[in-house]
Order: sequence, then C-alpha cells, then structure tokens
Amino acid sequence: MRGVFGRLNTRRAGSWLKRSALLSMAILLPLGVSVAGPAGPASAAFNPDGFDFWVDSEMGPIKNRVFRAADGNTSRVVYALDGMRARPDLSGWEVDTEVVRELTKWNMNVVMPVGGPSSFYADWNGPSDFFGLGSAGSSSTGSANSGSGLLSGSAGMGKSNTYKWETFLTKHLRYALRDRLGFSPTGNAVFGLSMGGSAALTLAAYHPDQFRYAGSYSGYLNISAPGMREALRVAMLDAGGFNIDAMAPPWGPQWLRMDPFVFAPRLKANNTRLWISAGSGLPSAADGLSFNTVNAMGLEALALANTRAFQVRMMTLGATNATYDFPAVGVHNWTYWADEVYRMIPDMSANIG
Repeated sequence: MRGVFGRLNTRRAGSWLKRSALLSMAILLPLGVSVAGPAGPASAAFNPDGFDFWVDSEMGPIKNRVFRAADGNTSRVVYALDGMRARPDLSGWEVDTEVVRELTKWNMNVVMPVGGPSSFYADWNGPSDFFGLGSAGSSSTGSANSGSGLLSGSAGMGKSNTYKWETFLTKHLRYALRDRLGFSPTGNAVFGLSMGGSAALTLAAYHPDQFRYAGSYSGYLNISAPGMREALRVAMLDAGGFNIDAMAPPWGPQWLRMDPFVFAPRLKANNTRLWISAGSGLPSAADGLSFNTVNAMGLEALALANTRAFQVRMMTLGATNATYDFPAVGVHNWTYWADEVYRMIPDMSANIG
C-alpha cells in the first residue's frame, strides 16, 4: 500500500508542477515580463572592505571583488554569483545587500565575479550575434542594466568575444586565488540568485573537488521544461540583447548539461551539500503595489515551479543532501535573497573549508 500511495503522491506532485508552470507562463507572457529580473539601481553601494582582483582569461581581464575572512584564514572560500542583469562595475551582492559583512564575520572569504550578464556563467559556443550581424549594442563599456532590449546591450564581452565563464571560474580564477592570495582551491562554496543559482548547481555538479557546497535562490532549475527555453530567450534579449542560440543549441548535450533537473544524479552522487530556495511569489506589505512588484511576483512564481520540480526530482532519486526553504512570503528581489543568505550561513559555514 505504501508504494501505491507513493506513486499517487508523485503523480499529484507532477500534476501540481505542471499546473504551476503553466500558470506562471500565463502570468508572465501577457505582461511582457522576462525572467531576467529587475534592473539594478543607478548608483553602486561600494564596500571599502573589499578589493579588486583582476584575472586574465580568454574573455580578457575579468574584475572580481574579494573580501577577506575576519580571522584571516585562507581555507574557507565562498563564490557569490550575480543574476542575469550582472553589472560591469560591481556585483549585485555588493550593490544591493550587506551579506558580505556577515559572511566575513563567520570567517569566510568572499569572491564576487563581476560582469557576465545573461551568461549563466557557462562556456558558450560562440559570440552572441544575430544572423551573423553582430551586436546591436552601443559601446564596450555600457551596463547591461541601462535598459531593455537589443539596443541597450553592450557590444563588448560575450558579443565581440565568446563567454567562457565556467572555464574562468574553475581554472583561471580558482588558481589565481590560490597562487596570489593562498586561497584553498578545494572545498569551496558557491551560491547565486536566479541565473546564478542555476549556475551554482552546474559548477558544483561538474567540479565537485572545487565546490562541496552550493546554494540556489530563485534559480531556474528545470530549463528543459516546456516553454522554458523561449522564456529564457526573451529574458536574455531583455537583459543586454544576448542570443540564447550562441550559448547552446536547443535540446542538445550542451543544453542538457546545464539543466539541474537533468544532472541531479551527479549532485546526489557527489554528495554535494545543497541549499535550495524560492519564494511563494506573494509580496509583503513592504513591497507595495507597483508594476515592479507584479513583475517580481510573476518571476518568482516561475522560479518556484522550477525549484519545486528539482526538489521532486531529487526526492525520486532518494537524495538526502539538500535543505529546501520555501518562505510563505517572497518575490524576485534582493531583499528576499539577502534574507536567504542569512538563513543559509550556519549550514554553509559548517560544510566548507
């Protein structure tokens, strides 16, 4: 009888996930909403406790922001990944939150790669262009947050050259941190929001010696689900004018390699410690009622459907290495992502270094 009830519960969960995904898409598409998320503020909240750490790569020199652990150790290292509208000057984690101050108090070194809008921190097939015509961007120094659509996109990294972010994070940056700062190249943690949440799980799945801990907040963890590729296509156009087809062909091995739902068995086999979260899509009174709030509600509903699908996938595999947190209130914005970091910190601290 237990097996029968288990199958019934699985079917009900699958039916719920399908309805959630369809409802989310129904909310998003009529509103013209993309899954890129809201643009960042116009002025940066620079934190003087950090320092710029430049590393050469196949993409050119990449800026990173590094914050040292309070006790000066070099064995506990955490990478914080940005969202789809990653800026060219500072990480959103520095601009929009104060989480780094708490992380360093817990004696963790924090590394924030800067840039890479719409990249998913992946190695792309080629430069982002459209029918061989190149980018519609205006300059190599523009911010991906400056507007929406093709005309707002930068003509620089990822367009004049090819994104190679996975290679950068797991080779160039990893060993530059070791050789120049003495940071441990193994037993690290990685977390991110939205695009960065998906990427954090990908990095942990394929580089388990480097990342033993990974956190995803409002991540898109089922990108092969019906409609997801086209939803991401719209998002990447909106967040800097990037072409998803330059990242990976549809439904091929490279695309499936990026899908946490598909590579979930790797995370179980690696016994990677995971922290997985998404909000309910319901705002708090502090969010107010505006288009941005409605936008953030729809985005979080889609992230929740993706994240719940990933949870069910892990459960069917019998994986016990993940903590799931689904707050009753939470939309797609930095306030809720920062809150999630504070909840995650004790578990992460206990499982790295």
